Amino acid sequence: MRHATTGTLAMHSSLITAMMLGAFALATLPSSVLARQADHTAHDQSAAELIARAVAAPDRAQVNRRLDEGRKPAEVLAWSGIAPGMAVADVMPGLGYWTEMMADIVGPTGSVAALQPQQFYNDDLATRHWQALLERSPEASRLRYPFDRFAYSPESLDLALINNSYHDLYWTSEQYSIPVTDPEVFVAGLYAAMRPGGRVVVIDHAAAGGEPRATVDALHRIDRAVVVADFERAGFVLVDESQLLANPDDDHTLSVFDEAIANHTDRFMLKFQRPAA
Repeated sequence: MRHATTGTLAMHSSLITAMMLGAFALATLPSSVLARQADHTAHDQSAAELIARAVAAPDRAQVNRRLDEGRKPAEVLAWSGIAPGMAVADVMPGLGYWTEMMADIVGPTGSVAALQPQQFYNDDLATRHWQALLERSPEASRLRYPFDRFAYSPESLDLALINNSYHDLYWTSEQYSIPVTDPEVFVAGLYAAMRPGGRVVVIDHAAAGGEPRATVDALHRIDRAVVVADFERAGFVLVDESQLLANPDDDHTLSVFDEAIANHTDRFMLKFQRPAA
């Protein structure tokens, strides 16, 4: 991660060299990055103000911004409990919709790890998109892992977000090189990565029920009860849930990619916590 690398360099450099490197980095940062870092030095900056500023940031990628109406980012981020200085993970982050906003909020004393399966977003366009995002968001890093072998530094995260992706743990695809994955192993790895008291927010497309793998293969939806059972089995406690993204007009019979319902599916929002002790 960026902060760990900076700390390692400092330990092996003279004070003068470190100061010169810091001055050079500051001088070469884009003006939008400098402006966002300055926001975090303002007196009495509230979480609500930081969230509003992150959502409204003019340099957010347009491909992400167009999803705002259906995702309600300000409300979701407020509900998540994200705050400056947190160590956060955006798990299976797609094109970094949440990554860049969360990086703005945690600020220079925090970090956001975008944990991306190796099989996802490998094309040149996605690579260039991520390079530009990470240049805008120095608090963020992108780390790749094999889809079926999730792992991260033990007890290092305050908050993790899995948006519209948890169901993929029940999905297999020869076309996209997605192997059969054991969700229990994934959630156990996530539990190990959370600090005591750390929280995981799961947002996903609601399903009517049925066998999970068959439902995911057909519709890319998952039953809320399946997610709750998976997390509670690993030791997490369900501490809150929200109807913010519920849609009673979605009858759960269409694929989430169907144009009639895309970006407006009925979604559940669950907040799990690793017990503090």
